[in-house]
Amino acid sequence: MRRVTYSMSISLDGYIVGPDGGFDWTAPSEELFRFATDEVREAGVHLLGRRLYETMLYWETVDQNPALDFSTLEFAEIWKQLPKVVFSTTLSTVRGNARLASGRLAEEIERLRAEPGDGNIAIGGATLAAGAAALGLIDEYRVRVCPVLVGGGVPFFPRHERRVDLELVETRTFASHVVYLRYRVVRQPAGPPSPR
Repeated sequence: MRRVTYSMSISLDGYIVGPDGGFDWTAPSEELFRFATDEVREAGVHLLGRRLYETMLYWETVDQNPALDFSTLEFAEIWKQLPKVVFSTTLSTVRGNARLASGRLAEEIERLRAEPGDGNIAIGGATLAAGAAALGLIDEYRVRVCPVLVGGGVPFFPRHERRVDLELVETRTFASHVVYLRYRVVRQPAGPPSPR
């Protein structure tokens, strides 16, 4: 079954954007950019909220600039070919290899998990990921922790009142001092109800 992964760069205090809406502190080094490209390469489909979709539209036309380096062009090519599902109540059309979600988040993920094919179901955007997390649909959290404290903003981790146990399955430190952590959600087997 295809896994649902949530991956983004975050500040050490857990935010994907700061209180001013900025995220310039997430600009990747060449090494980190290659790593992110490989991560996108292993996705089979990417689920996005409207804001992230609009931010990522940049990659639909960036390859028309002949002055760009190979790694930028490579990422653009991979991103453009990757199927995307956009969740939005305000958009009526989307561009590129994308479609608007036809069902609710749980329905779309269930349908995508059941489809044959390779690659993870990547999810992007804090609001969309929070919805998936609240439904218990995320299988892996992948964070690139940047060495900065921003003091507030949009949190990476959803704020819901339930415990989620995680297992660390991979870690890596980059020359830029960014630390990558990959955690798998530990699923508890269903057992008999506890006696009262």
